[in-house]
Amino acid sequence: MIGKMKDGGQKMRNEGSRAQKNIWLIIAAVGIFTFMSTLDSSIINIALPVISKDLAIPMNKATWTVAIYLIFISGILTFFGGLGDQIGKIKVFKIGTYVFTIGSLLAGINLGLWFLLFARVVQALGAAMTMSNSFGIITSAAPMKMRARAMALNAMFVSLGTITGPGLGGLILEHFKWPYIFWVNVPIGIVAIIIGMKVLPQEVRSTTKVTFDYLGIISLFLTISIFFLGVNIGQEQGFVEIIPLSSFVVSIILLIFFIIHELHTENPLLDLTIFKSSLFTISLVAAFLIFTSNFFINVLLPFYFENLRGISSGTAGIYMMIWPVTMLIGTPISGYIADKFDQEYVTLFGLTVLVLSFFGWRVVNGESSLLFVGCLLVLGGVGMSFFQTPNNALIMTNAPKAKLGVAGALNALARNLGMISGTSLVTTILYFAMSQKIGYTITSYPAHDSSIFVYGMHIAFTSATYIISFTWLLTLYRVWMRAKKH
Repeated sequence: MIGKMKDGGQKMRNEGSRAQKNIWLIIAAVGIFTFMSTLDSSIINIALPVISKDLAIPMNKATWTVAIYLIFISGILTFFGGLGDQIGKIKVFKIGTYVFTIGSLLAGINLGLWFLLFARVVQALGAAMTMSNSFGIITSAAPMKMRARAMALNAMFVSLGTITGPGLGGLILEHFKWPYIFWVNVPIGIVAIIIGMKVLPQEVRSTTKVTFDYLGIISLFLTISIFFLGVNIGQEQGFVEIIPLSSFVVSIILLIFFIIHELHTENPLLDLTIFKSSLFTISLVAAFLIFTSNFFINVLLPFYFENLRGISSGTAGIYMMIWPVTMLIGTPISGYIADKFDQEYVTLFGLTVLVLSFFGWRVVNGESSLLFVGCLLVLGGVGMSFFQTPNNALIMTNAPKAKLGVAGALNALARNLGMISGTSLVTTILYFAMSQKIGYTITSYPAHDSSIFVYGMHIAFTSATYIISFTWLLTLYRVWMRAKKH
């Protein structure tokens, strides 16, 4: 028996040593799928007019291809995070890579809207499995002294996928048909699967019995799904109509039920005690708010470049690549600094730069120098680099070791809810402001008077500035409370 225990301990030590040696390859394998799953949250936006025309469907139906992907991911992220804690984060991640790659292949097959929506659900299933466990895999593999740099590289993949979507989508659509925005994932996914088979370490299961909190799973999924369905319908019909209002009321009731159930069940889907750490909770809220405000950029800039400035989709895509390219350069630097200095102060610095960049967007118009616009994108990329890396490290470091899967899922959930909220909020603010300015309801770009769009864009960016400023104050309060305590 003692010999077997020694062999088991030696095996675990060998796997741990192998994981540390291959940490950068592990992050690359995880990061490629993180990139693709977040990319598919936004790349389809710029293809919606083409898909709408090709499938002969109205634009409001085409937008469901975006909504169903984000909503489905958000509804099941926590489940797969908890499952990863029970049967192994790498096992769930690997299955997700196969599912996502197959879903990407299916999504490019033009068999009508319903088949595309089905393929997007398959993609979302695979994306949720990979997203929910990627942070936990990296946290387990990276030693503490390298954790911020490891998180930095993963954060780079996340942000590249989030911000690159419209730009890369524009370049693809300029030379190929819309299915290629999905098919581009297939060869990349196969390469990532092969790398993962070689470098991802074996895991020791933390439990022999897998438990499912069925009521928790169903109530959380319905809470998120019904709420954002209400938001999407509200944008078309008006938020005071019976269907959106009913959706919001039902989702609130379901959320209350979910919280009460999780506090009293023996094996909860989401152990709410994880939120006892104020540092974990505030960092999670900050991630949600920043991704909400960043998606204002994703939605507004295609209108700005293509409609207001008359720039081709390919050229607009190049301009929008400035932000992710800046992050590509800035994120490793911020990771190194966050490992050497206080991560909270690095986070605060990043938020300060982001606030400055969004203040700049409030004065951009049709005559603004494109050099100035490019500088704002660089500034935003720098700010996001120095915010996201240490903030991710703070989230994962302050989570219980046995709950890394759930913590990673919550981190990914905050990001996805931010994407959905940002998309819904910016379009609501933009169209409401333009409608108020012009005197009647408008839900498209005002081609006859571009000043109406500029007005709406300024209102939207002002709102984003308020969101980031609040996040800055929240982080400052966190730093002040810690200084007061010590």
